[in-house]
Amino acid sequence: MSGEAAPGRAVIPLAVRNDRPPGVRLASLPPLALYVHFPWCVRKCPYCDFNSHESRGPIPEDDYIAALVADLESALPQVWGRRVTSVFFGGGTPSLMSPRGLDALLAALRARLPLVAEAEITLEANPGTVEAGHFAGYRAAGVNRLSLGIQSFDDAMLAAIGRIHDARAARAATEQALRHFDNVNLDLMYALPGQGLDEALADLRIAAASGATHVSAYHLTVEPNTAFHRRPPPLPDEDLAADMQEAVEATLAQHGFAHYETSAFARPGRQCRHNLNYWQFGDYLGIGAGAHGKISFPDRILRETRPRHPREYMDAASRGEAVESRREVALADLPFEFMMNALRLTAGVPASLFAERTGLDESALQPALAQARARGLLTVEAGRMAPTERGRRFLNDLLEMFLKGVRREG
Repeated sequence: MSGEAAPGRAVIPLAVRNDRPPGVRLASLPPLALYVHFPWCVRKCPYCDFNSHESRGPIPEDDYIAALVADLESALPQVWGRRVTSVFFGGGTPSLMSPRGLDALLAALRARLPLVAEAEITLEANPGTVEAGHFAGYRAAGVNRLSLGIQSFDDAMLAAIGRIHDARAARAATEQALRHFDNVNLDLMYALPGQGLDEALADLRIAAASGATHVSAYHLTVEPNTAFHRRPPPLPDEDLAADMQEAVEATLAQHGFAHYETSAFARPGRQCRHNLNYWQFGDYLGIGAGAHGKISFPDRILRETRPRHPREYMDAASRGEAVESRREVALADLPFEFMMNALRLTAGVPASLFAERTGLDESALQPALAQARARGLLTVEAGRMAPTERGRRFLNDLLEMFLKGVRREG
């Protein structure tokens, strides 16, 4: 990508290296998105396995923004000449950043990366009086999509999952967000400790009636290295959780939301473009503490990670060494990595997208595709691969077929 202050014009990283054995051959590069990680939060939720760190004092906002800019400048040679389709500020709690800081950061990003016209710029936020008061400043800085971590509109459920806001704050933040943004996502969770079907449905109805354009509804899962993993709460049984999932889908459909991804529902034209790029195996440059990235070149696909701890990340970025690890995705891994993303989409993807995004022939998928079709988990019709309803219910079983293919070929 180009940029006014971008260093390294003499570097041409997109050239095919002649010393490489035959492998990936991409005729064109996929769309490129930018992910920016803000690692601090007020309090770590007991179910959270994201890279988030409780702020035990003032957040070093200016130092962190300087580190993000330094990280981006070091990464520019890898994406030189490419345009960015979307920007996503995730966390942690990015809405702990001041509007002034976010405005300065977005200005620095735009000076170094060309964004497409009307690029989607999303900021994750949590309910709270102070943060809600920042919404106007975020909108003025250029954010055009807000994602609110509501999780529930029920005080008892919020307390059960350790959230710091209550139902009143959740409603107030939703109303505030919709005053300033015409594209708002609400994150909800179901199968919560002690939750019944009626409580789960009540959350969905409030969200659907709020005016939000997008709802992300996640089944609470107990992940390793979380407080809930160490002290498991009483969760609904599998049958009740399955009933909740069906009710989520039916309720949102009744209110005009299309179920387009495993956990995502959108009103017409309001799908999250940034996340769609992930599921369609697009590229994304990830900057910030613990951020991951996927960058394609004509002859290889790389994955990168950054240091997880904020101080370690800032120190590394200041030295121009923000990338902690970089590896080339093995050819044998590409079918599984592609399908792991694509099969999250309810409508699937064009079969031709596999070759377009991996550089491999579609024949690499055929054994697993045949098995999945025979078991009624996947369809290939009119040049499109898509999970069936059964395939969506048993997505892990479906993906296992492609993973086995990887192991067999590898």
